[in-house]
Amino acid sequence: MKEQQRKSALQVNSGVEQPSNVNAESVKHIREKRKNKIIANDYTKEILKGNRTILSQAITLVESTLPEHQNLSREIVEACLLHSGNSIRIGISGVPGVGKSTFIEAFGKQLTKQGYKLAVLAIDPSSEKSKGSILGDKTRMEDLANDPNAYIRPSPSSGTLGGVARKTREAIILCEAAGFNVIFVETVGVGQSETVVNHMVDMFLLLMLAGAGDELQGIKRGIMEMADIIAINKADGTNIKKAEIAATEYRNALHLFPANESGWIPQVVTCSAITNHGIIELAELTNQYFEKVKQSDYFKIRRNFQAKYWMYEVIFEKLKENFFNQPDIKSKLNEMEQKVLSGEISSVAAANIIVSKL
Repeated sequence: MKEQQRKSALQVNSGVEQPSNVNAESVKHIREKRKNKIIANDYTKEILKGNRTILSQAITLVESTLPEHQNLSREIVEACLLHSGNSIRIGISGVPGVGKSTFIEAFGKQLTKQGYKLAVLAIDPSSEKSKGSILGDKTRMEDLANDPNAYIRPSPSSGTLGGVARKTREAIILCEAAGFNVIFVETVGVGQSETVVNHMVDMFLLLMLAGAGDELQGIKRGIMEMADIIAINKADGTNIKKAEIAATEYRNALHLFPANESGWIPQVVTCSAITNHGIIELAELTNQYFEKVKQSDYFKIRRNFQAKYWMYEVIFEKLKENFFNQPDIKSKLNEMEQKVLSGEISSVAAANIIVSKL
């Protein structure tokens, strides 16, 4: 029987192997997505536990320009969004040399003594040439950096308008999810573009110096109009009298501005981060401000405005990024650039031609 089977004319060929019903690239994409989801969930769990190492790593992902990091950070931020929004956000700015770091340390220590958990997002100016930043805020705020109820995260401004890092808003969400109920956003310095920070904080605190020339010339009107509290810093030693005079000048100037929508009357105080003069009073004034805006529903209105504002900002950013990354736009840019430099065409006309390519 076995021999008959061997001699049989019937044979089965292996044939042509049929392709898989599932696209290999699709499977790879799904696996990568699932892998990222697991990683994102792991990040989120640790952030919600208050793990500062993971929080710092997540903020680094947020600040990264790599596409894979951006995708992962987006998932982490979205997962943390439900656990955010329970803090008070304070923007702090001031003229160069005003002592922002020393002030933030003194003010921050006062808040942590009162039981608050503080996150400081300090924006360091980036070099226009090297694009690098010193990121020395932890060194300048050594006592606060060692406070168990404080977290300091220096970030490069990366040339962003107003010195506010592009991803600061996402960093705020992550810090809030980690349990920090007071967020400081320290900006590089005073300028008209500093108004950017006003769209991501609930209160704007402006630091000024006395005895540095004409006080009212040291700052733009637009910055003064958005300040909820103006603090004249370094009011110590022989500078106390000058600080009081400067405070009076600012109070008089503020009366000329229209009333705030919040109903809050901007306050001017003197303080010293070295002697702690006025720091306790400043903390009490901050509490009064938030009581006022929360009672009037202005706090919620402002938060809604911020969310809408940043949605449009991201849209504009993405449109700009996509526009300049198109190959035909890149080639047209080079062509128009040469024509502008040779004087064949004006800058406005060249821009119109490039934009018309859309």
